[in-house]
Amino acid sequence: MTVTIRPALPRDVRAINALVEPLSHEGILLGKDLVSYYEMVQEFQVAVDDAGDVVGCGALHVMWEDLAEVRTLAVRGDQRGTGLGHRLLVALLARALQLGLSRVFCLTFEVEFFARHGFREMTDEVDPEIYAQLLRSADEGVAEFLDLARVKPNTLGNTRMILTLEDFPDTAS
Repeated sequence: MTVTIRPALPRDVRAINALVEPLSHEGILLGKDLVSYYEMVQEFQVAVDDAGDVVGCGALHVMWEDLAEVRTLAVRGDQRGTGLGHRLLVALLARALQLGLSRVFCLTFEVEFFARHGFREMTDEVDPEIYAQLLRSADEGVAEFLDLARVKPNTLGNTRMILTLEDFPDTAS
């Protein structure tokens, strides 16, 4: 079976939701309403098999001039362990480079997966000027990045990780 990765289309939203929903019930991913997926469909890449079924997805959400977040990286159960998650992540990181970004953040339970791709636990402080600007965002991902107390109940056990793109060999130019 061949799997192709491409930008998501509005017609893919229900399939993205179907991939994420079981993982949200397990507490692995945060679920979203369909309207949220439609609003951010342009951030998603999808993996599509020969039959046209969406078997994986992931999103890249820009947070600042040099920073984005990998969100909603999911692979259908029968595709786990095939390298598809790696391929989706590489596609998202390549998009980050196209956008001129230098760092990518994630909030994850899959620490080993992201560590294998060069992500490390976040320990860096955010520049105070940038912090003040980011505080104005209503986006929950920004709140997660800043490690704000108001998102703690939804993120317990997750690890904040970051990658400097120049450190990722598959995307370095």
